[in-house]
Amino acid sequence: QVQLVESGGGLVQAGGSLRLSCAASGSVFSNNVMGWYRQAPGKQRELVATMATYGTTNYADSVKGRFTISRDNAKNAVYLQMNSLKPEDTAVYYCNFRRGNNNYWGQGTQVTVSS
Repeated sequence: QVQLVESGGGLVQAGGSLRLSCAASGSVFSNNVMGWYRQAPGKQRELVATMATYGTTNYADSVKGRFTISRDNAKNAVYLQMNSLKPEDTAVYYCNFRRGNNNYWGQGTQVTVSS
């Protein structure tokens, strides 16, 4: 089992920045993928960004150039720096840990961007 605890959400004006953090604990073995997904009201959960243990990243087109994912393997943590935020970025952001067939989710943190 892997437990994920997110922090860093909040309310920000359009054009502002936020940094999300996620700490993993439990059976956190290496060679995994950690990342962020989001779900807006009435919409399906979607990929924001992921990063593998050894650095390979994947970003949604809608956030490329604005968001940056990073991780600290020694701390089993993943971060999402969000710049130039837009109202359409408003959603609940979920941390995700994936290794093989095992897939874990955090409880989610709300990000609200006002216009």
